[in-house]
Amino acid sequence: MGATDAFRPDPARSGPAPYEPGSLLDLLSVAAAVLDQEGRIVLWSPQAEELFGWTPAEALGRHAARLLVDDEHRAEVLGLFAKVMSGGAWAGSFPAVRKDGTTRMLEFRNMRLEDEGGGVYALGMATDRELLRDVERDLALSLRLVAQSPIGLAVLDTDLRYVMVNPALERMHRLSAEEHLGKRVHDVLPVKDAEAIEAAMRKVLATGTPLLDQFVVGRMADPAVGERARLVSYYRLEDPAGREMGLATSVVDVTERHRAATEARRRLALIADASVLIGTTLDLDQTARELAGVVVPGLADVAAVDVLDTVLSGAAPARKQAAVFRALAVASSEATEAVRAADPPGEIARYDADRLVARCVNTGRPVHLPHVTPRDLPRIARDEEAAGLLGRAGLHSYMAVPLIARGEVLGALDLKRTRNPEPFGEDDVVLAGELAARAAVCIDNARWYQRERATALTLQRDLLPQEPQSPPGLEVAYRYQPAGAAGQVGGDWFDVIPQDGAQSALVVGDVMGSGINAAAAMGQLRTAARTLSGLGLDPAQVLRHLDRTASGLDQTIATCVYAVYDPQRAECRVANAGHLPPVLVRPGRRPALLDLPTGAPLGVGGVPFESVGAPLAPGDQLVLYTDGLVETRDEAIDARLEVLVGLLDGPPLDLESTCDLLLRELREDNDQDDVALLIARVRPQTRTVE
Repeated sequence: MGATDAFRPDPARSGPAPYEPGSLLDLLSVAAAVLDQEGRIVLWSPQAEELFGWTPAEALGRHAARLLVDDEHRAEVLGLFAKVMSGGAWAGSFPAVRKDGTTRMLEFRNMRLEDEGGGVYALGMATDRELLRDVERDLALSLRLVAQSPIGLAVLDTDLRYVMVNPALERMHRLSAEEHLGKRVHDVLPVKDAEAIEAAMRKVLATGTPLLDQFVVGRMADPAVGERARLVSYYRLEDPAGREMGLATSVVDVTERHRAATEARRRLALIADASVLIGTTLDLDQTARELAGVVVPGLADVAAVDVLDTVLSGAAPARKQAAVFRALAVASSEATEAVRAADPPGEIARYDADRLVARCVNTGRPVHLPHVTPRDLPRIARDEEAAGLLGRAGLHSYMAVPLIARGEVLGALDLKRTRNPEPFGEDDVVLAGELAARAAVCIDNARWYQRERATALTLQRDLLPQEPQSPPGLEVAYRYQPAGAAGQVGGDWFDVIPQDGAQSALVVGDVMGSGINAAAAMGQLRTAARTLSGLGLDPAQVLRHLDRTASGLDQTIATCVYAVYDPQRAECRVANAGHLPPVLVRPGRRPALLDLPTGAPLGVGGVPFESVGAPLAPGDQLVLYTDGLVETRDEAIDARLEVLVGLLDGPPLDLESTCDLLLRELREDNDQDDVALLIARVRPQTRTVE
């Protein structure tokens, strides 16, 4: 498109219009004069008077060549006059003499005129050459700027119809100038807020106040272009006299900037989600599921989290060879065969050294394949069948990012795109690395806590009684459940200890704290309790000795209930060291908490303990438990104890069923602490036949 085509006027808008002062012709001050065949002036315009200085009375009837041309150029002018009168025309620059004697270079346009009677005249038009050159220069510069400007420019009339557009706007809208002219915004662009845009334009026309950098997002007429973002400015156009001529608009395409900002917000949102959603528990599988859930669908269509089997087993890692993974989690934005190609969670999968995920964990560096070809599928999938599934799923972009925590490669985050048409870019690799790094620390914490949990559980189970036998006169049932969180295992214990004279001791205790240290302290206190029980001491005396034992351990505090049942006296003597009171269940009566002096926990030191006797008849039950059975974060302990008593007030059950009932009703969604439960019921007395 040439410079003169930069603005294309609407032909429907052309036509005669009344003269109004302030036009371009007024700015140029074009003088007009008509000469007869003799070269005399017969018509003289006001602009001619202004330009040459001669009034009509002074100019009319005089020879123009003698009046306006000096002697040096007169012959040349007469020759040009003869040429015009013979049917020609002439245009050019020529020095003219003004009334004051000065010479001024003017731009002339001369042509022949003929009237009805056959008379011939010459029309001469003139304007100041310098002024004309300035206007031509300004116009040429304006047209060139408009034509070559990367900013879309348009002019709309007072009815808000396009009358001019520049090439940049044609390219932006994917529409030619002809497809704009005479139409309104909503006719040209299918933007949803076209009415709001036109309302803003009318406001600018009415007030004259420009609106600058209005952010507009919408789709173009060509659906292949998709959604575009623009900064649009509106300002009113006025002529030199200040009259409203229409509206001008400038359009800057900021789609890429808008997309970059949107992408940055998306990435920040993913990182923010990761900081909140990943690592909510110390469960390894749950942490892996959280990572996979965060990256789908925001980053990938299919995500898999796999940990090296050597990491979980504790074996020395093998480098530069096949990688053996344990699959932890798979997430997908939709049902796709790519999920079937992934390793099912919980299973072991082996990837040869030539596989991309094996290279990822062997090198500790991301593997990025922006565009996947059929030849790449065997290097991504674990076997030929999986490669076929990925091909049918439409896998077109792939990357694997190592999970690295504390300098150790734990596994890989495997990401695929099948539905999202965009390939993974370098920014995606950086984002995936950031998410993987955050998740890897959580995964590493989870695996260490699981190791500690397994160690604590093993130690605790070794220290707890192995299927204690029911002592004389009693039937017993018991349960032990570790805490759900790895770091909470360790402190609770129970015991049933036979004594001389058919007596037996019942013990339930809880070491404050958790982990291996709590389990070890529990083992020492349990051993001490069994030793002291063999001495036949009163329960209060036993607790005093245990208190001294706990004080000798490193900052160990424990609660404990110690009871001794004597079948010959049908009595149970109980002492309490800061523990929750046992429940006494008697047939035909409402269960009740034993009224015991609370006592101080073991390890406080120097606090006296007191034994209380309670008669036990055949069928009576004594329920001992640790606080993990009843305590919750949102209910008062008294209310929970009432629930416990209420459950024991139901229809009679065997002891095993009673244990199951209490754990089922009280333990659900409350696994933050260990639970030790011990129930003893007095057997019916048997008579000896002589």
